[in-house]
Amino acid sequence: MLRVLMFLVPLALSVYAFIDCISTEEKDIRHMPKPLWAILVLVFPLVGSISWLIAGKRRSPAADGWSGVRDRRRQQWVAPDDNPDFLKSLGEDGKTRDEDEDGTKRDEP
Repeated sequence: MLRVLMFLVPLALSVYAFIDCISTEEKDIRHMPKPLWAILVLVFPLVGSISWLIAGKRRSPAADGWSGVRDRRRQQWVAPDDNPDFLKSLGEDGKTRDEDEDGTKRDEP
């Protein structure tokens, strides 16, 4: 079993690193061009994969309180009960159910 793991773990690491390398955008790659990283991972599977994971890709700052939103220009997700726009839309929706367009109360059957 250990012999199989000694073969499968580096193989899985190499496959993961290669797929990660070719699917990463060019702006997120550091130190070398993308094709050179891909060749390095393929030619030297263990060393290339480890070097790609350590130095090749710019990682997202998970320790800095990353909220799941990569683009800082977008708003952070807010739960519906904390979202004032959503709560306001509920109030407007209640008015439309109880009142006609002119604002008079509707008689319920």
